[in-house]
Amino acid sequence: MEPSRGTRRREDTPPEFRAAVESLCAVQLRPEVILEQTPAPKRVAPHAYAMTADLQGEGATGRLVLLHDPGGQEAWHGRYRLVTFVRADLEPEIAIDPMVLTVGWSWLTEAFDERNATYTASSGTVTRASSESFGGMAGRPATAEVEIRASWTPLDADLGPHMLVFSDVLTTAAGLLPLPAGVVPMPTQRGARRR
Repeated sequence: MEPSRGTRRREDTPPEFRAAVESLCAVQLRPEVILEQTPAPKRVAPHAYAMTADLQGEGATGRLVLLHDPGGQEAWHGRYRLVTFVRADLEPEIAIDPMVLTVGWSWLTEAFDERNATYTASSGTVTRASSESFGGMAGRPATAEVEIRASWTPLDADLGPHMLVFSDVLTTAAGLLPLPAGVVPMPTQRGARRR
């Protein structure tokens, strides 16, 4: 992934923000996760970088946005904010479990602990949706999904652990076990997985 492309010209981008983006992009994720840079929001912060993630063949997608305001924002409790969205298919019987929302949020908090990612001011929602077809569509199977929306202020200068948190939430939501801290994914023979 090319960290230098963004919503602003490179010369307008503070070096500390470029370094933060590079620390996100330098992380090697498991080979199932395909990242692509995407347009970042322009009005939320003076500087922003965004990427999408697709967990191929696993029915899970996500988005990670890094926001930076050199003057800081009171609501963030800092100068940076990470905003995530993860959507994953669920088995319909899992979706009806009353604990699925609490468990969905725990995927995030446990990933912070596992990756030693320090943060403050976390907030978010976990939503589940189920659908069943009727009438002329009655033969279609029932479907369900979970959506996790979260944001937090990283306290680390290196945002690599926070990229791993995002990846862990994505893969856990898809039903894959996260790779333990310190385990490096094996590269695939299919070539680079990041675009």
